[in-house]
Amino acid sequence: MEALELCTVADLLAWPEERVELIDGEIVRRPMARGEHGVVQGNVVGELQPLRRSSGPGGWWIATEISVAYEAHQCPSHDLAGWRKARMPERPRGVVELTPDWVCEIVSPGHERKDTLTLLLLLQRHRVPYYWLIWPEDRTLVVYALDGDTYRIVTTLTAPDDTAQPVELPPFEGAAIDLGYILGG
Repeated sequence: MEALELCTVADLLAWPEERVELIDGEIVRRPMARGEHGVVQGNVVGELQPLRRSSGPGGWWIATEISVAYEAHQCPSHDLAGWRKARMPERPRGVVELTPDWVCEIVSPGHERKDTLTLLLLLQRHRVPYYWLIWPEDRTLVVYALDGDTYRIVTTLTAPDDTAQPVELPPFEGAAIDLGYILGG
């Protein structure tokens, strides 16, 4: 029986194709970008823009499509990831090795297992404090928070009608987030 050779971050960096990530030692293609995904991703960035512009404590670096090296055989490319500027004073560059304070994945059809299980367990193991999952087609957002060694669901929200009030969601307390706008309303 032949031993399976796991790919590393170095293999990922040398890979000739774009839109790939390293999951469980295997270089895999990222899903094809869809309109729903792009709209939601852009809307999240837009809603969080005031936090990105803040300097000093309380400010955030929020990046899209960013690769984070958690382990030698784990380097996913997150739809969105954020670091508090107090923890990361300089903006992220290249493949980031510092664990994010927040990750958001926009669930793509056919890749649900990766987002809802594989990445959830990886982020939990590396103690990422907050994990958001967004289902654009269902217009639903699930917010997870690390509670001890495991994630717990803080809230599950579905896009409201146009008259709904903005909400505060962890870890962005103090920021009014228009959930209808984020979810493509």
